[in-house]
Amino acid sequence: MSTTLTKDTGTPEAPPAPVVHKPSARKRLVPYWLLLPGILWLLVFFALPMLYQASTSVQTGSLTEGYEVTWHVATYWDALGAYWPQMIRSLVYAGTATLLCLLLGYPLAYLIAFKAGRWRNLVLVLVIAPFFTSFLIRTLAWKTILADGGPVVGALDALHVLDVTSWLGWTDGSRVLATPLAVVCGLTYNFLPFMILPLYTSLERIDGRLHEAAGDLYAAPATVFRKVTFPLSMPGVVSGTLLTFIPASGDYINAQLLGSTDTRMIGSVIQTQFLTVLDYPTAAALSFILMAVVLLMVTVYIRRAGTEDLV
Repeated sequence: MSTTLTKDTGTPEAPPAPVVHKPSARKRLVPYWLLLPGILWLLVFFALPMLYQASTSVQTGSLTEGYEVTWHVATYWDALGAYWPQMIRSLVYAGTATLLCLLLGYPLAYLIAFKAGRWRNLVLVLVIAPFFTSFLIRTLAWKTILADGGPVVGALDALHVLDVTSWLGWTDGSRVLATPLAVVCGLTYNFLPFMILPLYTSLERIDGRLHEAAGDLYAAPATVFRKVTFPLSMPGVVSGTLLTFIPASGDYINAQLLGSTDTRMIGSVIQTQFLTVLDYPTAAALSFILMAVVLLMVTVYIRRAGTEDLV
């Protein structure tokens, strides 16, 4: 940048300040206009239904006489006192299914990210292929897979796996259907892709040169995984567990089709209260209790996992 000298003092003259053009008001509003459709969608299909359900949970009355808002918050305590076993059962089933999804999904995601090579796209298609089939049909298929006398149950019985699960109370002798194990198997199968895809995305972003550098420093493969791969894949682990646990805790299809009255989950109770018993305040209160419990558990989990930035 050139400078000029003043005639009187001979000191260099400062260059003129650059002209800053402020964006017009229309341009400043463009981002907000782009956000408007999403905001309207959330307002109509999320915020308003939530407010409606919140008002329903504090109503009293009957379907014939009508309901009115009386701020009867005791409905929450009554609902929790009556259905806390189903609430605990739902969290246990969802947590078990999430753990199984992680144990099954992590090796597969690792294989796709680092070992699949030219077969990577094919394996990814096979992972998401079940989504092309109805959730209901996929769950019904497990009634055939776990049928009494079938090859799967026969193999588990021959390997004495059913002896262990019967001792744990998850199966009934040599029968798997209508037991907690059947419900957890259905949950694991249906939500496994929700675990694999975030794990694959997180693992695929890891720079392979980090593994090479760890190998150059004479780190064993187990050490490389423990010190490099797994810590860098934690965002995928957290995302996958959340995408699996949250919908699994409120699921009722698997418990209804693969379980029995002794394996009812809280989603089944809410569905019955809404559509059969027609006790809308209790159903709404149970929905908010489940949402609050899951939100609290998710918040604690994210903080303990050490990552709040789910990349």
